[in-house]
Order: sequence, then structure tokens, then C-alpha cells
Amino acid sequence: MLDRKTFVRPIAHRGLHNTTLGIIENTARAFEAAIAGGYGIECDVQPLVDGTPVVFHDEELGRLIDARGRIDALSMPQLRKLRYRGQDTSVIGLGELLELVHGRVPLLVEIKSEWAPPRLAFLKRIATLASAYAGPLALMSFDPAVMVQIRQLAPGIPRGIVSGLYKGPGWWLDKLSPERAFRLGHLLEIGPVCPSFVSYHVKALPTPVTRYIREVAGITLFCWTVRTPVDRARAAEWADAPTFEGYLP
Repeated sequence: MLDRKTFVRPIAHRGLHNTTLGIIENTARAFEAAIAGGYGIECDVQPLVDGTPVVFHDEELGRLIDARGRIDALSMPQLRKLRYRGQDTSVIGLGELLELVHGRVPLLVEIKSEWAPPRLAFLKRIATLASAYAGPLALMSFDPAVMVQIRQLAPGIPRGIVSGLYKGPGWWLDKLSPERAFRLGHLLEIGPVCPSFVSYHVKALPTPVTRYIREVAGITLFCWTVRTPVDRARAAEWADAPTFEGYLP
């Protein structure tokens, strides 16, 4: 189960990044900044070609790195040769992140998925690292199938579902049927996951199902991504803790 006393605090989205200060999301500097502020850390993991989990949000390299192509086409030696744009900094592995944090603040690790069948080698490596880690860590994904596998591979690690209303741009509506999007948005597929927390899109709060899981079922509710005063007020009323960026709580 999720230790509420440890995890219920403001969570820095992809670390405490700040482009004006040259601190890029999901990098060691962003994580160190979050630790210095006493914030929890949210981060993303993608697989390399052999399933090694690395801390990176996008499937494609080009938004942050001067290279083209998919990150899952690379090996670790190939990735090490690449640098974040304008910096002498490379992508770190999940194992390196765990060594860096070393239990100082809680970690919410999102396992990225594009709704293909889960990559077992990737999930096994995540489960092995998470199970060996002594600090507070929880795993989550939008994809319930990913988290069902994690439940089997790492049953002792707190796990959760990330969700929202699945309406508008960015919600995989080219990959999901309207019926599936409805089920996911209304948390109708979380039963087999047996989650100890949910992270829900702040702009959709409150919904009947988020109120039920928090107020009746007693499941911890995080919300993402809190950026504006309106978001902050909504998060304070309808969730247990915000995943935030662009300000200091």
C-alpha cells in the first residue's frame, strides 16, 4: 500500500525543471532541485531496444535532443553519445535515478505506454529495480495492462493508474475506441490492477468516480499537471496532492 504520510506532498512534475534556468525535465538537475525543495518527484520511463528503462518522456528524441528517431531503437551506448539540446547532459537510466534520489523523497514513476501489448523485458527490469530499491517508490501508467503485469512482477510495490476524461487532443483517440476511452476515463478497468492510488487530470476534477475512490474507497488521489491558480484551488479541494510545474507550492 501507499504510505500516505510519505507520498502525500507536492510532487514535482518531471522533476523541478525550469527552462529559463537551463534545467531540463527528467534530468538529474531537475531531480536534485526537487530534492532540495523537499518535493516528491514524478518522472517517466521509456524502454531502450533491449528493454532497459531510461528516464525520458517522449517516444521520439527530437523535442529535447538534437537527433531523430525513436528512443526504443537505441542501445545504452548509443544513447550515451547523445546530449540534451544545448547541454552536455545525457539521458539517465532508471537505476541511475534511484541511486541519485537514494530514498530522500518519494518517487512516482510513470511507465509510458502507447497501448501496444506490454513489453515484458522492459517491465521485468523496472520491477527488478523497484523491488531492490529501499526508498519510497510507486509505479503507475495510463495503461491498465501494464499495471496488471507490474502487479504480478512486483506485488509489493505501490501501483497506480493515471487517467482523465480522454477528450480532446493528446488522448490517443486515434488508437482507442470511444467505448474504451470511456471505460478508461471512468476508471472501469482498474479492478485487476488493485491500485493504491490514482493520478487524475486536474482540469477534469471533480468527477463522480474520483470522488468515490477518494471519499468512499479511501484510495489516494493525486492530480496532474497543476500549473495555474485555478488548477491549484481545484487540486486543494478535490485531490490529496498535486503534481505541479511552473511554480513553487
